[in-house]
Amino acid sequence: MIPARSPEYLAGMVRELRRLPSETEWVELKGDNKNPETIGRNISALANGAAVNGKTSASAIWGIEDETHAIVGTTFFPSTTRKGNEPLETWLYSQISPRIEFRFNELHVDGQRLVLLEIKPASHQPVSFSGEAFIRVGGSTRRLKDYPEKQRTLWRVFDQITFENRVAVEQVSGEDTLRKLYYPAYFDLLDRPIPDGRAAILNALKDDRLIARCDAGGWNISNLGAVLFARNLNDFPQIRRKAIRVIQYRGAGRTETVREQEGALGYAVGFPRVVEYIMALVPANEVIDPSRLQCQRCRANGRNI
Repeated sequence: MIPARSPEYLAGMVRELRRLPSETEWVELKGDNKNPETIGRNISALANGAAVNGKTSASAIWGIEDETHAIVGTTFFPSTTRKGNEPLETWLYSQISPRIEFRFNELHVDGQRLVLLEIKPASHQPVSFSGEAFIRVGGSTRRLKDYPEKQRTLWRVFDQITFENRVAVEQVSGEDTLRKLYYPAYFDLLDRPIPDGRAAILNALKDDRLIARCDAGGWNISNLGAVLFARNLNDFPQIRRKAIRVIQYRGAGRTETVREQEGALGYAVGFPRVVEYIMALVPANEVIDPSRLQCQRCRANGRNI
């Protein structure tokens, strides 16, 4: 679900999108076009365009001229607009397949009223509107089937989207990014010195896809970065259920639990502590190979060890 945004977040997003040299496959700037069918086709096209370009979201903004990017304001009110007897948003959801998340945001920037539509990218198949899939080509919305190369590219992208590359938390300041991630462990495990300065550290994390630039400013922390190097996985609601969990059972079965311990650190940071904890539980004459534990943990995907 796309969360409710603060006015500061939305204004920052508008500023970042206005800096783009032109409309893209994942961003459309609109003056005051309120036609429901046009909006539906654009949601399909922008969702597919965001997927092709590896973006975490697509956007349409009402109240900005597409050529000059000047803020002119809009009279579009999505919350009160209807298509037939249905609210606009309800009607759009009924026409879009597969169901994706989108959210209309109404805001003011420089004294002008704007509408910002956030759209999640297509994830496993092209997004269609009224049974037809669309794509952005040269600033225009076109039928996807008329561009077979883009269609092939889109399907290739679906095969490459992984859990690790998805966003765990977005628009985090550089300072908070380094506060949420235990970055010294990252450089220690790679046997590299910690770079001099915050910017150099952030760029190093970006190079390994632990973080990425956010369209609204700041940084997005990927699932990969969070699950490996989180100082506290509870800071990442979407993946906190993947925390390492150690369960000690009585006897050889799994019917009676003696004790259970769940960690909050990322895997790369917390694994040595997990091994120490297990070694403290087992009899003194039992030898456990830490490398074998690591394989078991990977197979368990962060659950029972």
